[in-house]
Amino acid sequence: MISVLIRAMTRYVSNISYITLPFAGVIGFIGYHIETMVSDRYTPATAPVKEQREERLLDNLESEPLKKKHNPLDVNLSPSLSS
Repeated sequence: MISVLIRAMTRYVSNISYITLPFAGVIGFIGYHIETMVSDRYTPATAPVKEQREERLLDNLESEPLKKKHNPLDVNLSPSLSS
């Protein structure tokens, strides 16, 4: 009797992949559509990164007075080299 049950179980276990894939597909399909109904997936349009960078650089140029570029070694000179 036990051998008959074991044979029956192994027969169904070997074919479980044929049942699992459609079941997972149906669950995924339902979950995807529930998520689209519940969540708000609207993403506002933004300017391209290049334009944003150009605008930021223009704002920086307009807001700051012209600075003279300095050599970092002039400012952070070691005491042994200063004489």
